[in-house]
Amino acid sequence: MKFKTFSAFVGPSVIMMLLFIAAPLVSVFVQSFYLTQPIFETVEVETCTPGFLTQTCVTELKTKPILDDNGKIITQTEFVGLQSYQNVLELDRVGDAFSSGRLGDILTIDFWKALRFTLTFTLITLPIALVVGLGVAVAVDSAVKALRGPIIFISLLPFIITPVIGALAIRWLFIGDGIMTAFLENWLQRDISMFAQGWTIELLMLFYRVWHVAPFAFVVFYAGLQTVNKDTLESAIVDGASRIERLRYVIIPHLMPLIVFVALIHLMDSYRVFEEVIGFSSQAHVISLQWLTYDFLAPDDSGNRSISRASASAMLTMIGIVLLLMPLVRKTWRDHKGGES
Repeated sequence: MKFKTFSAFVGPSVIMMLLFIAAPLVSVFVQSFYLTQPIFETVEVETCTPGFLTQTCVTELKTKPILDDNGKIITQTEFVGLQSYQNVLELDRVGDAFSSGRLGDILTIDFWKALRFTLTFTLITLPIALVVGLGVAVAVDSAVKALRGPIIFISLLPFIITPVIGALAIRWLFIGDGIMTAFLENWLQRDISMFAQGWTIELLMLFYRVWHVAPFAFVVFYAGLQTVNKDTLESAIVDGASRIERLRYVIIPHLMPLIVFVALIHLMDSYRVFEEVIGFSSQAHVISLQWLTYDFLAPDDSGNRSISRASASAMLTMIGIVLLLMPLVRKTWRDHKGGES
């Protein structure tokens, strides 16, 4: 292929990636080293009580932001180096927790609390989603052809639903006098409050994530099953291999590239968990790294946003995603090089 033809096809994609991926990442990285704050001034403010003869006035010093000619707050930006990362990680409190032996205090720090849930959420839902998706794919592939279409359609419904809507639907089933809460209370003969404690909320969020993403794994694996060599399966049956042995030694090795692909997609998506935190309103008990970045960007009472800390949190989140993906990417690269040789 000529270079001009190659450039005509690849050039627009490269330009879009530079504009909408590379440039924002560089901007966030740079902003994490700078702190933008309003400029304040101290002024004397006289406050008088109502009345005429008994009126008393008190003069006190108050701090307020300086406004420009248009009434907007004047800000200043200064280079702070790694201070924003320090503010997010709160390493001094982490050191105090280690020195005093109270390691549980680390999880009271927002970043480490969010990191704990994000890793737990990602690493628990990954194998469950893979197993459920593969199990459904094998079951559908073994079902009667007339039933495969309806089963596939029903199985895809959780994946089609908008994530926030799906999270809200699960929440409404269990919150207050929801249908599932009422059923459990009648069955167990006791009052149940699924949203009064953190661990029950986490269970619901884990259940929802598997329910939502397993259909994607099912579709990918089901498509892969259609390419399994039938002669190899028949030979395994003739040799007396059981269903479990055929699954272990024939089907899973054949689907391994697809399993790695689904794992990569799931890791990237789950590590950026955000919809579940919003849908389940779990901020009082459970937060994620993505939600923490969003919270830093939310304006405070004076309208200021912690853009520097939000940028630092976003960069730390991205570093975490890269570290999680590295083993799978290395495996994919080794398999690719092995296939070439």
